[in-house]
Amino acid sequence: MNNLLELNDVSIGIGDLIIVEDVTFNLASGEIGCLLGPSGCGKTTLLRGIAGFENTVAGSISIEGEIVSSPKVHRAIEGRRVGMVFQDYALFPHLTARNNITFGIASLTPVDRNRRVQELAQMLDVVELLDEYPHRMSGGQQQRVAVARAMAPRPRMLLLDEPFASLDVALREQIAKDIRAVLKEDGITAILVTHNQQEAFAMADKVGVMRAGRLLQWDTPFNLYHRPVERSVAEFVGECRFITGTLQAGNVIETELGRVTPTASLDLPVGVPMSLLVRPDDLILDEASAIRARVVSRAFRGSQTLYTLQLASGIPLLCSLPSHHDFDAGDDIGIGLEMDHVVVFAN
Repeated sequence: MNNLLELNDVSIGIGDLIIVEDVTFNLASGEIGCLLGPSGCGKTTLLRGIAGFENTVAGSISIEGEIVSSPKVHRAIEGRRVGMVFQDYALFPHLTARNNITFGIASLTPVDRNRRVQELAQMLDVVELLDEYPHRMSGGQQQRVAVARAMAPRPRMLLLDEPFASLDVALREQIAKDIRAVLKEDGITAILVTHNQQEAFAMADKVGVMRAGRLLQWDTPFNLYHRPVERSVAEFVGECRFITGTLQAGNVIETELGRVTPTASLDLPVGVPMSLLVRPDDLILDEASAIRARVVSRAFRGSQTLYTLQLASGIPLLCSLPSHHDFDAGDDIGIGLEMDHVVVFAN
């Protein structure tokens, strides 16, 4: 699969302030990527750099093998064939959905314009809205029309900047899934910017976790959750706690929850203190276990209940159990460790 987008050691700054530093990743044709991180981490600045709104001060950005941004090259925004969907949708209020969608394809014949509108309207389920104005649409409907407008000229790549931020939380994940299906059907490569993990995982094939202007890890959602390359990624992606252990002979970590063997061999001396990543789904209920924990609090989540537990040492843990178990704060329960992916970090 050929790479449509390649970033090599990209840095972006304003004046003397570097906002994005040494970012490298690639995205294959037809893939959907996501830049994930908290506000102020540089993800939107990086997206704007890909679009051509910001200049690169180091490194290069290439689209289909052509350098479009570097300290010496800056291809104009309109020459990149990149579509953009903004957080506020930016629909023209005086135009119907149909005319918003056709805004960027005026050069097509009326027959071809209508064919493209109908095709996108059916994909995005907005056929009944084509003659409506934006103020008569819900936020989710406006977002679908905004995506249709961006897709209409068949861009090489679609960039989405926090596109679901103004929608109700309950709608975000479903809309993300719907738009993913549409992009895949139309074969459009895309990059989403968000701070919401559920949106990122629902929509993207590859996700990059950003912090303080740096890309910490560019990987599949599965690997980010189960194989984080550093502690800050593990803490940001999903829920977790850490327990202290000590490296023993034979590549074994001795912990309060028992012995575990890291997935990869650790080239460290015996006796080194380690931190073991424990996800809520790594713990199981085992009333026969000698390892006991006290229930501190609980959060009912339908089919699952998330318990906050405390070990005898005072270390807190999170444990997700089927909700037919019904423990209360103060209960003493037996637990065991059942890990498919053992991840440790040196202290």
